[in-house]
Amino acid sequence: MQYPKTPTVDQADTYHGTVVPDPYRWLEDDNAEATKAWVAEQNKVTFAYLEKIPRRAAIKDRITKLWNFERWSVPGKRGGRYFLTRNDGLQNQSVLYTLDSLSAEPKLLLDPNKLSADGTVALSGTATTEDGNLMAYGLSTAGSDWQEWKVRDVRTGKDTSDHLKWVKFSGASWLKDGSGFFYSRYDEPDPSAALTKVNYFQKLYLHKLGTPQSADALIYHRTDQKDWGFHGSVTDDGRYLVITVTQGTDPKNRVLYKDLATPDAPAVELRMAFDASYDFVDNNGPVFYFKTDLDAPRSRLIAIDVTKPDKANWKELIPQSAETLGGVNAVAGRFVAEYLKDAHTVVRTFGLDGKPMADIPLPGLGSAGGFGGRKEDTETFYSYGDFTVPGVIYRHDFATGKNEVFRQPRVDFDPSLYETKQVFVPSKDGTKVPVFLTHKKGLKLDGTNPTLLYGYGGFNIPLTPGFAVSRLVWMEMGGVYAMANLRGGGEYGEEWHQAGTKLKKQNVFDDFISAAEWLVKEKYTSPQKLAIQGGSNGGLLVGACMTQRPDLFRAALPAVGVMDMIRFQKFTIGWAWQSDYGSADDAEQFKALYAYSPYHNLKPGTRYPSTLVTTADHDDRVVPAHSFKFAARLQACQAGENPTLIRVDVKAGHGGGKPTAKVIEEQADVLAFLVKELGVEAK
Repeated sequence: MQYPKTPTVDQADTYHGTVVPDPYRWLEDDNAEATKAWVAEQNKVTFAYLEKIPRRAAIKDRITKLWNFERWSVPGKRGGRYFLTRNDGLQNQSVLYTLDSLSAEPKLLLDPNKLSADGTVALSGTATTEDGNLMAYGLSTAGSDWQEWKVRDVRTGKDTSDHLKWVKFSGASWLKDGSGFFYSRYDEPDPSAALTKVNYFQKLYLHKLGTPQSADALIYHRTDQKDWGFHGSVTDDGRYLVITVTQGTDPKNRVLYKDLATPDAPAVELRMAFDASYDFVDNNGPVFYFKTDLDAPRSRLIAIDVTKPDKANWKELIPQSAETLGGVNAVAGRFVAEYLKDAHTVVRTFGLDGKPMADIPLPGLGSAGGFGGRKEDTETFYSYGDFTVPGVIYRHDFATGKNEVFRQPRVDFDPSLYETKQVFVPSKDGTKVPVFLTHKKGLKLDGTNPTLLYGYGGFNIPLTPGFAVSRLVWMEMGGVYAMANLRGGGEYGEEWHQAGTKLKKQNVFDDFISAAEWLVKEKYTSPQKLAIQGGSNGGLLVGACMTQRPDLFRAALPAVGVMDMIRFQKFTIGWAWQSDYGSADDAEQFKALYAYSPYHNLKPGTRYPSTLVTTADHDDRVVPAHSFKFAARLQACQAGENPTLIRVDVKAGHGGGKPTAKVIEEQADVLAFLVKELGVEAK
């Protein structure tokens, strides 16, 4: 491979007595002409390589054909109307509709595809008034985390004059009378650094309908706490504003509330110890219900009377169980609780007094979500999917206890040809790590199967079974798909999460490497037929594992990864990840970070796996500099003929809101790369 020449600079920093070279520091400036030229040259090499793969066109055609199926979101209900999205198959963005009844014809409310010629403007959030007549909605452009919010009259389909900018990591929550809504924003950044500048000092505002953003009332902020974030949520009864205070990505949070019945009421501090997570569920007057992991690492439900908030007065309604409690909703006069049991969903219901009621049965060992509504509702909706079942939307009737299919996708394949099982693999220290395996039935365990191992392992986020067209195409070609539930994730509660953070982050990589070794030992595959894949924190996972065990993998697919573990906190929201990663400012944590940082652990003259790094020019979550620097150094260090390519998407971001056409192009490139590098034979 002839790669573009990448200059180096004489840049080094000293951390706690250790000199850390950074020869590709100049690639951090995404606005520099030299960086733009480097990206263009790298893309030229990458796409020339990918386009010459003979089976790429056929792979893209198959992905496109399978992707062309109708799919719906889980409906929500306000003011007698149902709100839901639909994609007819290949639309770049799903379209928002309303239904006057479940049997009525959908009415178009908002089509994001008409907001840009190339489909790069995406709907990023909605919030509807109590009467269902007004909807606030957020838009994201080119995949950026920055949002603009507008308001649409549901009755006329016309927008009002309201227009809010510089919103990020925020939803909207309406006052009960629909006169305005709460949202959070940052100060306007310098335009030249909008995609890279660090984000501090979020503020919570109230926007009154029909007024300019400059007139919005500042409700809560903290000039002494630059890294606090604020989320304002109005209770269903309209009485209180619950202010959730976050600090980075740490699951622990603080809680305040305001009595909206009293003008200019102060924000009352309810829980400020930052000792656990407190997720507000609902209230009954002054009694607030929270899901919390305080004294319960797998979480429980408690009731706090805000008129007597001392811990001695709290009531436990749903105690911790053997499974991890995920979401809780108050619907139809009961609590609907979603649990994770070995990384698949189980749904139970409880009375408002906490007494167990009937479970909501699911059709298999998959993932379910939704279960929204109000206490007075008699129904709820949810989706269910797994590796071979695309998201089916169900309606559950609480009066009869019946589940019925509301919308069911039809995909052009036969699920009976495939099988899924779960195994538990011992990690380096003996910890049992769940791994899902899915593939065609009749697989021969002879060590020759091309296998794609996927993982994440961070930020208390669980990986659960889900349908993806690219996985299906991979399995159609004879591939095995393996998904490992690593420490650091949220599969088994806060203890499992903490076991993969900071000084224990190496556990995550050990878990993933152990899963790979098990696949080889059990003759599912061999190192010559094994690829690894992950995105964001999962991109870090792939980068760390391919540098620690380059002999174990034939191909690596790190997507939008965090690759420089010494400087990640210096860009946009990177500082927020210190709760999981730690910081190079701390001597002990620096030692751990430097030991696995993918960019810093590439060694010249090493034969690394064939690698396709993927990122995007508008990624302001994990800035593309991480991938730029890693790819440049990998090209310089690579020994042998394994290709080292970087694919930089344009007008795209971290992944959210990416147009269907761009997703298909990227996945066709990824699968074509795997087919070539793993020697997958046509069948």
